[in-house]
Amino acid sequence: MKVLVTGFDPFDGESVNPAFEAVKLLPDKIADAEIIKLEIPTVFTRSAEVVEKAIEEYQPDIVLSIGQAGGRSCVTVEKVAINLAEARIPDNDGEQPLDQALREDGDTAYFATVPVKAMVANMRKHGIPAHISYTAGTFVCNSVMYHVLYLLDKKFPGVHGGFIHVPYESSQVVDKPNGTPFMPVDQIAKALEYAIEAAVKGETGEEVVAGETH
Repeated sequence: MKVLVTGFDPFDGESVNPAFEAVKLLPDKIADAEIIKLEIPTVFTRSAEVVEKAIEEYQPDIVLSIGQAGGRSCVTVEKVAINLAEARIPDNDGEQPLDQALREDGDTAYFATVPVKAMVANMRKHGIPAHISYTAGTFVCNSVMYHVLYLLDKKFPGVHGGFIHVPYESSQVVDKPNGTPFMPVDQIAKALEYAIEAAVKGETGEEVVAGETH
């Protein structure tokens, strides 16, 4: 089995992106699955193209994309991606789409096809705070998640896909307001390792009670 794990490059003035910094720390094998690590640009158009080429080249069984969600206090596994690009800031190529569909022929939304609950459960089992998230935003993270799930649905049947958001890592919050959440990058990497382990094993994680009341 092969797992393609992508992480974004730095954006919005940051010197690092904990997404790819953590991906780089992953072992080359997790639960006997080969781990393929790929840095992708924080760009609406090019990121989807880079991932599509990587899927064609490596033919993975699972595609898991990792992105930074500054302000979140724990690792969050995304449940759904929506067919919308709405950028508060320009991406790294200066693209700033507003109220645009990501794929004119795509569904309104796609659900992750990795075992989201099991991934959260395995991280918690190992003492790492994790939750399910029901919004991947409308910036490049949601864009990549949506494009990947669209491609898996239309072009690469049988491949599973998902997305994980991670907090800032320690060095990023040195000059940010007191109380800004963060997680050490080595802990982020361990969280990803446990999430991937659950995905590879195909666990269900039904014991995790999720949902939101607002």
